[in-house]
Amino acid sequence: MLLTDKTVVLGITGSIAAYKAADLVSKLTQAGAKVEVIMTESATEFISPLTIRSLTARPVVTGMFGQSLESAIEHVALAEAADVVAIAPATANVISKLAVGVADDMLTCTVLATRAPVIIAPAMHTDMFQNSITQDNLVKLKARGFIIVGPVYGRLATGTVGIGRLAEVEEIIATVKQALGRSGDLVGKRIVVTAGGTQEPVDPVRYIGNRSSGKMGYAIAEAARDRGAEVKLIIAPTSIPAPADIEITQVETALQMKEAVTQAVTQADALIMAAAVADYQPRSAAKAKIKKETADLSLELIRTPDILAEVGGNLVKVGFAAESENVVENARSKLEQKQLDIIIANDITDVDSGFGTDTNKVTIINRDGKTESLPLMTKREVADKILDRVVGLLSPKH
Repeated sequence: MLLTDKTVVLGITGSIAAYKAADLVSKLTQAGAKVEVIMTESATEFISPLTIRSLTARPVVTGMFGQSLESAIEHVALAEAADVVAIAPATANVISKLAVGVADDMLTCTVLATRAPVIIAPAMHTDMFQNSITQDNLVKLKARGFIIVGPVYGRLATGTVGIGRLAEVEEIIATVKQALGRSGDLVGKRIVVTAGGTQEPVDPVRYIGNRSSGKMGYAIAEAARDRGAEVKLIIAPTSIPAPADIEITQVETALQMKEAVTQAVTQADALIMAAAVADYQPRSAAKAKIKKETADLSLELIRTPDILAEVGGNLVKVGFAAESENVVENARSKLEQKQLDIIIANDITDVDSGFGTDTNKVTIINRDGKTESLPLMTKREVADKILDRVVGLLSPKH
């Protein structure tokens, strides 16, 4: 989900991690958000308001008074304008003040005045974070509906290693999108998504696999998350980082994929199989590495289970047909054979929509015959088009 037309009020507090806020501001702005920044007085000691203003092209609020006559009520205006409020980094001091309702600066006043979801991203020394007072304060904030993201384990400013590092910028942005998705059209729905390409072992070193990157499945999982769904993502091997704020199960083979999917769909509303599951596997895998000899090597292959065809239950089933010829015709045949509700057909020979690309050009086919050929789009845009169809099938009217 792009953040176009969304107002993100970002609070920056006096943590050494404040410098990372510049990257966060930049990425939020690139995603289309209108970013309004409030910096505490101590935050300005770590990063210049000019840096932030240069990234947002917006004024930066640094105090309650002294900027203009209206500044005394600016917290109310920001609180009402906010679609989401995020404090990153959040110090133990600010967390403590919010836990007891102290409102002595522009940031805390804005948080107390807003009805928007509030995200807290703590960043501090390990001992400060693990102190029982800080932990109690975070428990109080969670109970009141605040969203806590991080901190994470890693190297700290003191040179020690422990928990206390600010969550990664990508995870904070994912949490912002998830918070905005609370009013999305998939709220209350459970969506299972698969991604990546299975690997069927030949021996401890070699395997039979495919070229799937997992990008399409990841895009669908992120889009469903951002529209309010509870997402379970089942990942076959892939080289790209997994999406944040999504429940993930990692598998390797088609049989493992089948087991994970079977368990995940028991209470699901929809299954979207974007993973490239191998059609064949060796009848038996060698226990030791097969040595290279002069003779040719022959493998006996057997069919892997057809997961989509075998999955039952009252849920929407969506499949993909990666074809190199007769694309739509072959996709329609798969839709009927597997008893799918929707199938996504794409031509893998197209340079812009093959494996590993960031774009895709697909045809969406419903069981009722409704067909839509989409122009070249980013995979995230394609994901939302697919979910539009899923939403229609999940609606009470349908």
